[in-house]
Amino acid sequence: MPNFTNNKKIIIAPLNWGLGHATRCIPIINALLKENFEPIIASDGDALKLLQKEFPELKNFELPSYSIQYTKKGENLKYRLLFDSPKILKAIKEEKKNIAKIIEEEDVSGIISDNRFGVRSKKIPSVYLTHQINVLSGSTTFFTTKFHQKIISKFDECWVPDYEDSANLAGDLSHFDKLNLNIKYIGPISRFTYRNVSKKYDLLVLLSGPEPQRSILEEKLLKELKSYNKKVLFIRGAISDKEKLSMRNKNIEIVNFMLQNELRLAINESEIILARSGYSTIMDLEKLNAKAFFIPTPGQFEQEYLAMYLKQKRIAPFSDQILFNIKMLNEINYFSGFSNKKTPNKVNFKSLFDVFV
Repeated sequence: MPNFTNNKKIIIAPLNWGLGHATRCIPIINALLKENFEPIIASDGDALKLLQKEFPELKNFELPSYSIQYTKKGENLKYRLLFDSPKILKAIKEEKKNIAKIIEEEDVSGIISDNRFGVRSKKIPSVYLTHQINVLSGSTTFFTTKFHQKIISKFDECWVPDYEDSANLAGDLSHFDKLNLNIKYIGPISRFTYRNVSKKYDLLVLLSGPEPQRSILEEKLLKELKSYNKKVLFIRGAISDKEKLSMRNKNIEIVNFMLQNELRLAINESEIILARSGYSTIMDLEKLNAKAFFIPTPGQFEQEYLAMYLKQKRIAPFSDQILFNIKMLNEINYFSGFSNKKTPNKVNFKSLFDVFV
């Protein structure tokens, strides 16, 4: 149990939208601990459960859920979000009240919000973490981008986990000309480190993201893998009390989820990674020099853009979910894979945390 006597307390609050926002907060929490801050976790749903499992010694608070519900037909997502917007705005309002109470009761010195709009305060330094300066939403991109930039402007700083130059990983998502926002490009962040180890698995399936699309892809991939005779580790991305499952299907080992140390080793031990093209996953795979094939979440314009962007850079191929078949994995042979050339890619957290001093 860490000794937090007289340490400044920092709230770190990831959005509960899949697990990516929570996983990319893990290296930030570790850095806060290293620099003698006391992190306080605030989130909801699976994002909160994951961070509770990773950091059982830390104080944590449950925030109101945005209750974002995905659609079976991905193209209807933005209309569903528009329909749900009153409910989301109500949750944000409640979130602000909760945060104000936590700040007062815990004597908090700073905030790091990963895409949670209501986790900020005028009383203490508040930082917003996002890779989406531009928010792609098809025909409504102009409006969603302007709305998000207005949210960003309410924070003292905005940390963008990407490179500022042309070697960036997020393309147009993370870059925007003529912005009057206090943006700091901090470089990609990952909870993992690369290890040169012998390969144990031919394929690692790394599922994530909101329901029902996570389950739809799981069902499709298990059918496709029936004709795949190589060794597979299938990580369902479902947070539960049981990390491991006893389920095996011929050559396939299936687990619910893995915590960071086990997952880092599993990715290092795998020839190919099949995953969603979520940005947190992309940062992890770049750190681990992995070869990947992506299946973007249907209707999620951000993931569709990232998959296309990485294909154009000849880093990794992708397929629409409905069109994917297992033979498409052979396309990986014509792509370079990720390469963490900017070594050492080390975020200067000590300098970043000066905002809280």
